[in-house]
Amino acid sequence: MYPADLVKPMREDLTSIGFEELHSVEDVENAMKKEGTTLVVVNSVCGCAAANARPGARISLQNAKKPDNLVTVFAGVDKEATEKARSLMVPFPPSSPSMALFKDGELVHMLERHHIEGRPAEMIAENLTGAYNEFC
Repeated sequence: MYPADLVKPMREDLTSIGFEELHSVEDVENAMKKEGTTLVVVNSVCGCAAANARPGARISLQNAKKPDNLVTVFAGVDKEATEKARSLMVPFPPSSPSMALFKDGELVHMLERHHIEGRPAEMIAENLTGAYNEFC
């Protein structure tokens, strides 16, 4: 587990723009029962990918169409919640950071770490807004 002070600013990158943190299996299950579209961000301390993932998510929300629900789990911190969220992203292997868009509980779009790492936030946002325009 990572120290709370280390992850606090990384959590706030998402919670400050409206993401709800999911800390338990029950939190994830309840979030996925909501109707409409839900963006799940698997947050991470990884500087090489997460540093652009969070800004990419933020930029994507400037789109006219956006998810109804915004939630996040933190890999390496909220272990059970992260495992539950990742179980809903099968057949994609676990990766951090990653982002998944669900529509009425069904996975419709996935951004794995290899889609995020080495890419600027704007490119990540463009990928997400394409999915929003199609599914939201």
